Amino acid sequence: MADAPRLANPQWEHQLHALLPLFGHRNWIVVADSAYPAQSKPGIETIVSGAGQLEAARKVLDAIAASRHVRANVYLDKELAYVAEADAPGVTAYRERLNSLVGTSAQKLLHEEIIARLDQSAQVFRILIIKTAMTIPYTSVFFELNCGYWSDEEEQRLRRALAAAGGK
Repeated sequence: MADAPRLANPQWEHQLHALLPLFGHRNWIVVADSAYPAQSKPGIETIVSGAGQLEAARKVLDAIAASRHVRANVYLDKELAYVAEADAPGVTAYRERLNSLVGTSAQKLLHEEIIARLDQSAQVFRILIIKTAMTIPYTSVFFELNCGYWSDEEEQRLRRALAAAGGK
């Protein structure tokens, strides 16, 4: 598979663990393939891990799971399901391992839709991009952080109660 580590950077995990307590609702963490571009917005920080894609995604998932204050909505590129093995050797095995890692709850959107969401969030909120050694296209894993101690259902109940009281 095209996920062999190059130029290892042991500091990337330290950077992830240092930033995660600062991050909260509306921050993003992206585990990106090696061709993911360096973005120019001031709130976007890119680090090169040299790690394998699945290894980095697992470490991000574990770090988020260990944090009481955040949880993540996971997004994958919809295009990944259509990348042919003949065009990108190793993609079939990668898809299988990725599906085992993130499960069925990951939302699949077109790459440009995810990038638009990321770009919108970066207007106000910080983004961490962790580049890996992956050389298969459309393999980035996007983690949109959400509040870990307040569910979507609780937020909806609050909004309904607020609206019923005339508070918009």
